[in-house]
Amino acid sequence: MKKRKKITLFDVVVHIISGILLVMVLYPLIVVVSSSFSDPALVATGKIVLLPKGINIEGYKALLGNRDIVTGYANAIFYTVFGTIINLIVTLPAGYALTKNKVPGRNLFMTLFMITMYFSGGLIPTFLLVNSLGLYNTRLILLIWGAFSTYNCIICRSFFAAMPTELEEAAEIDGCNPLRSFIQIILPLSKALLGVMVLYFGVAHWNSYFSAMIYIKDDAMQPLQVFLRRILILAQTAAMNVEEGGEYAAAMAEREALIRYAVIVVSSAPLLIVYPFLQKYFDKGVLIGSVKG
Repeated sequence: MKKRKKITLFDVVVHIISGILLVMVLYPLIVVVSSSFSDPALVATGKIVLLPKGINIEGYKALLGNRDIVTGYANAIFYTVFGTIINLIVTLPAGYALTKNKVPGRNLFMTLFMITMYFSGGLIPTFLLVNSLGLYNTRLILLIWGAFSTYNCIICRSFFAAMPTELEEAAEIDGCNPLRSFIQIILPLSKALLGVMVLYFGVAHWNSYFSAMIYIKDDAMQPLQVFLRRILILAQTAAMNVEEGGEYAAAMAEREALIRYAVIVVSSAPLLIVYPFLQKYFDKGVLIGSVKG
């Protein structure tokens, strides 16, 4: 028989605080989802407290009835998946290399990386550079733009620096070169870090729209966020510019509110689905990267 753990006052306080934080995070999400399925008149009057009332899917019909949404979803998934892979290929080896004293000029490289966190060339010089390289209006620009992240590189460096050097020394004795040692020994032990990096890079790619607005002019290559932004702006403009007034103006305003909630749900759903699978790695990876120098 296992001895039952005694519940202390500290345990009670921690559970109460955790419950309050859970409600604070979960309640707005539930209200947004419920509002997107509810009668807009009830939403406008604040009668949606938790569950949906007067089921109405006009917002989703208006949103998903747009063919650009399918194109945007496919593009967003493409940019997120392959962009994240490129980010990992570039950032992980850089963080690993910066932990090695044998790398010549590693402090200089780290200094140069740090400078990019505070200074940039500006939008116009950057646009001219992208255009001169022939990357304007190509999918490649959204995949390689920002492929290296100094902040994430610092997290990777801190994580790899905390690993026992004996692992690599033993692999070197067995004939492993640094690249093989990194791929076959270090990476399999870095699942926590990989989970964090995948989440960081994936969210950044999924939410990105400004780069696509600047560097992509072809609608066939635009990601989901650009189309959602366009639909939302058009709905808001239509609601503001109605001249008839009265009931029609009110109906347009209510329709705009439904579309706004539907946009939030459609754009957030993929990340909310993926996050639970990475959450156990996310906690451990962030803590390890944050406490090591």
